[in-house]
Amino acid sequence: MFIDTHAHLTMPEYSDLSEVIDRAKAAKVEAIINASFDIDSSNASMTLANNYDLIYAAVGIHPNDAQLVNDEAIKHISSLASNKKVVAIGETGLDYYHTIVEKEVQQKAFRIFLNLAQKLDLPVIVHCRQADNDVIRIMREENKGKLQAVFHCFAGDPNLRVFAEEMGFMVSFTGNITFKKAGLLREQAKIVPMNKLMIETDSPYLAPDPLRGSRNEPANVAIIAKKIAAIKGLSVEDVAIETTKNAREFFRI
Repeated sequence: MFIDTHAHLTMPEYSDLSEVIDRAKAAKVEAIINASFDIDSSNASMTLANNYDLIYAAVGIHPNDAQLVNDEAIKHISSLASNKKVVAIGETGLDYYHTIVEKEVQQKAFRIFLNLAQKLDLPVIVHCRQADNDVIRIMREENKGKLQAVFHCFAGDPNLRVFAEEMGFMVSFTGNITFKKAGLLREQAKIVPMNKLMIETDSPYLAPDPLRGSRNEPANVAIIAKKIAAIKGLSVEDVAIETTKNAREFFRI
């Protein structure tokens, strides 16, 4: 059995959601963590989790929408997080690739969510794109000793992997690990201890080879598990057991 630890099934690409869920079940996906971008997607994620037993919600505001983070938004996210189907804060973090929002605004929002997650005793899903140094610095500064985090869609930066190992954080791999030019990423995946590794699809993005370019969906997490198994010299069954155990413990599901 597999757990897809990061998907965005509230997006308009999933007008056939029931069929998507059926295919996930057929692929032995037993749980899906549905992450959010903003208030609207956080609300929708909560509704989705309440409607499907295998779906759990993460609520938060993406760095590309960090300008939306204010007292009212934080109050609303906190209220949603009281629901038992909410298992994480996120996604949050820093994105210097798109530079849609000023770095200072992103950093302020990131700090707020790191503290909120610790206050609520929830893990946090971290988005980090071309911002490794600032992510590491801010997480060190805001860690009150209760910070639990996963670097979702890990891109292969060795410094971030070392930091994750030092802090006991999780690292999650998605379909990009199957891409031909992802040699560095596969090298890092080989190093990450199995007890700190999770798998995800980041649906609808990053469909793995040989499906690259198509809409991604949770059923494809099995392809990522197969690639991890090949990299680690393990069986797919072993990867499924370990990553599922890790996800259940991390998200407490």
